[in-house]
Amino acid sequence: MTLDSAPTLPGPTLGVVGGGQLGRMLAEAAAPLGVSVVVLDPTPECPASVAADQVVGSFDDPEGVADLAARCDVLTYEIELADPDLLDEVSRAHDVPVHPSPDTLRVIEDKFHQNRMLSDANVPVAPFRRVESVADLESAVDEFDGVMLKARRGGYDGRGNVPVPTPADAADALDQLEGMVMAEAFVDFDRELSVIGCVGDDEIRTFPVGENVHEEEILRETVVPARTTDAVADRAQRVARDVLAELAGRGVYGIELFEVDGNILVNEIAPRPHNSGHWSIEGAVTSQFEQHVRAVLGWPLGSTRLRAPTVSANVLGTVDAPRPARLGNVDAVLAAPGAALHWYGKHEVRPLRKMGHVTLVGDAGEGDGVDDTETLLSRARETRDSLTFH
Repeated sequence: MTLDSAPTLPGPTLGVVGGGQLGRMLAEAAAPLGVSVVVLDPTPECPASVAADQVVGSFDDPEGVADLAARCDVLTYEIELADPDLLDEVSRAHDVPVHPSPDTLRVIEDKFHQNRMLSDANVPVAPFRRVESVADLESAVDEFDGVMLKARRGGYDGRGNVPVPTPADAADALDQLEGMVMAEAFVDFDRELSVIGCVGDDEIRTFPVGENVHEEEILRETVVPARTTDAVADRAQRVARDVLAELAGRGVYGIELFEVDGNILVNEIAPRPHNSGHWSIEGAVTSQFEQHVRAVLGWPLGSTRLRAPTVSANVLGTVDAPRPARLGNVDAVLAAPGAALHWYGKHEVRPLRKMGHVTLVGDAGEGDGVDDTETLLSRARETRDSLTFH
């Protein structure tokens, strides 16, 4: 079906491939809008199931995706493991639109195709090469004076990336990654930035530029506004809009960027809400999750204005081995002025697994008057680090 009439409440049903923390926060954002959510996820009682109905099945299960499509008015996805061909098939069979477009997913799910699309559109990216053999990789290492070898599909939180500093390291690096790979020149960046972009029905909006702080290639904190110059922030916004112009379909996109000597390079794109946009739940007038719901339904987008300086800090699994998830010292976070705690509802904690996040918003209205990002970042880290897994 098509949603070609003005919104009414109760609203339509949104189907989401994926029921992890992103699906959970999408469902939480959809509920006040009168929008029901059904998710497809292989994990029984997945994180999103507390706020959405669940179809239990793998992300590329034909029967599961067809069941999902039969129960909703619009389909979207919160994970790149969704199958674009299957989404196209069920879209036609059930007359259900899919946003962002499966064509966009086809490009973005392959990092080499993603970079080639951007390069062809004159969007700045780091130099890159296709790699199909040890000789290809050795040549790229020579040309770029060292590269990062990347799995073209999948890979996140440092997984799927292997540094290759010299040609002698090429064969061993290839042995560490399975499937198709690409080589990308090392980027000596000043900081990593991100822009959450929103494509609606004939309108585009972007959130303020965030600064992402990584450790061991895992996102730890996002600082908004980014600690950079106005000129760099403006350039990041322009590049983000150039990226959005190349993508098909409505929705929210996470656009990761490198700042290099005042210039901007695109690192990666996610066709969905992104970890670096979690700050927007408390820190922006409209969260990235509500924006995604509005966008895929073709409803008017909300304001992306920053309420106050904001920092989000990821709560990672501080354990040595997997075990049932039980978080302690929660009262310390709840008592912290301007702090908000988000628990993702995962049943098992694993080393460095993302289990939740803490957000601190400046000028909490309780007399502390905090409005500078350095102080907020320090407080966010201190508040997050007070949490412990039992």
